[in-house]
Amino acid sequence: MKFSYVYILTNKYRTTFYIGVTANLPKRLEEHYHEITSKFTKKYNTKDLIYFETFSNIEQAIAKEKQLKNWHKEWKLNLINTINPTLKTLDY
Repeated sequence: MKFSYVYILTNKYRTTFYIGVTANLPKRLEEHYHEITSKFTKKYNTKDLIYFETFSNIEQAIAKEKQLKNWHKEWKLNLINTINPTLKTLDY
């Protein structure tokens, strides 16, 4: 079974969030780290993975990404805190 992921990256100060979706989380994070992807990631230096969810299909992941992008920052922090209350950088 192939999985899809919604993920949230942040900067070292934990002040800016980037929300993305991918079918290959390790590859996508590597692209963000080397700044060969999003202009937003490069501009705001959002390279630290602090949250991700796994889905059984890409349509579910895309729907969740769209939902999260419409949330207030406080709501996003509450979600992140459910699995990562210290906002540490997660391993994948």
